[in-house]
Amino acid sequence: MAPHPIIQAIIDFSAGAAGGTACVLSGQPFDTAKVKMQTFPSMYRGFVHCFASTYREVGLRGLYKGTTPALIANISENAVLFLCYNFCQDVVRYTSKMGRDETLSDIQKACAGSLASIFSSLALCPTELVKCRLQAMHEMEASGKIASGQKSTVWTVVKTVLRKDGPLGFYQGLTTTIVREMPGYFCFFGAYEVSRSTFAQYMGTDKDGIGMLPLMFSGGFGGACLWLVVYPIDCVKSRIQVHSLAGRQEGFIKTFMGVIRNEGFRPLYSGLTPTMIRTFPANGALFLAYELSRKAMMERFGD
Repeated sequence: MAPHPIIQAIIDFSAGAAGGTACVLSGQPFDTAKVKMQTFPSMYRGFVHCFASTYREVGLRGLYKGTTPALIANISENAVLFLCYNFCQDVVRYTSKMGRDETLSDIQKACAGSLASIFSSLALCPTELVKCRLQAMHEMEASGKIASGQKSTVWTVVKTVLRKDGPLGFYQGLTTTIVREMPGYFCFFGAYEVSRSTFAQYMGTDKDGIGMLPLMFSGGFGGACLWLVVYPIDCVKSRIQVHSLAGRQEGFIKTFMGVIRNEGFRPLYSGLTPTMIRTFPANGALFLAYELSRKAMMERFGD
């Protein structure tokens, strides 16, 4: 028997939050390197150079800069994402004239994930803006875009945004975030479900019985597909959110065309290496935590 809709929503929200926490804790240093290389590609020769330079100049804490807003961002994003994911599956069933208990195909689940990402973008954008600015603060000072010696804490970044741009300042890069999330999460959920289906077929079981390692691989595979498709868009988003600290930043199209015109295509993929290294453990941990916590809560409260 299915739980009450409110109980089901709480379970999905809580499982998504658990997944978001696991994702951040397992991949934060690689995310920091990604943001630094995206926003200041000329400063670093590659991932190892970025990693080593950050550790030498700022110490280990420099690689974990922005962890607090990253946790808030990922917990809020994934909690809203998985809450809306199950709701959007019902929307897909309705539009496809399917019964409420009918199982969706992998492509239909990918469409539900893409639709759910619109809602999660609203939760993600403000916290990701704070995270990206904290991660690239050292480079902003070194390049002379902002005055050096400024405090770089979550609270100082929040106060600066409110003072300069007001509450709507937290949504700089929202359009780019949605443009990134919709195709990205179509690939994310689609690849995840296809991978689980493949493992289930090969092992002669259902998706829930494939075990821990295939589940984590499927999550990592979904994350890899997401980033390969949307990475240039994410690079533009990071630039908009970080460089707007020094003044008003152009929108997505103008920023995108400006990068191509002045720097070429290569900087749009700067930081891809740490992203791909990060994606398997981080997204594997995300789905493992989500599926296990959701299963435990469904067994406890589902009857």
